[in-house]
Amino acid sequence: MQLNGILCDVCGLPQDRSGVCDLCLADRPHFHSLRAWTAFEAPVQHALHRLKYRRDIAMGDALAAQMTSFVMDLDWPIDMVVPIPLGRNRMKERGYNQVAMIAKPLAMALEIRYAPHELMRNKETRSQVGLSREERRVNVKEAFHAGAGAIGKNILVMDDVSTTGSTLSAAAMALYAIGAKEVYALTVARALPHHGLRHV
Repeated sequence: MQLNGILCDVCGLPQDRSGVCDLCLADRPHFHSLRAWTAFEAPVQHALHRLKYRRDIAMGDALAAQMTSFVMDLDWPIDMVVPIPLGRNRMKERGYNQVAMIAKPLAMALEIRYAPHELMRNKETRSQVGLSREERRVNVKEAFHAGAGAIGKNILVMDDVSTTGSTLSAAAMALYAIGAKEVYALTVARALPHHGLRHV
């Protein structure tokens, strides 16, 4: 299910009026704008789980191919694509970053520089699954630092799924701190409010 209709200018959640939603007015995320290709529902939910937990690496290329025209239509002035990095322990456990498996072929299709090392983790964080909005924010606070290659650049920071946007906001904060020009956020899927916070 594509997220059509009126979306918040900042966080990209569906709403009944144009402009910025009440949540973002009260506590604006650090990214310029967040958009998701689709809702976190079948069949994309199953595809992401296959990529993340079943080592179905080819799913990354398939998702990137599906997303390319969507990202082109956003018409964002992007200089580089940066995936949200995994923590060291999770990377060791999984052996690959599932977000990178989508971000790299997407960057190639868009003919934009892929820069996986411009965003790094400062600390291991808990899984966001089941955490409240505030717990998620605290969990990823100061979790990232950015490389000098981001200075003066328009960055597309990418994750697989967004729920509250806390991880992407923390990443954007790190990129702005180093001197990024503008930070746009993109996910494959978006967990909508009716999905709740317990499972995503």
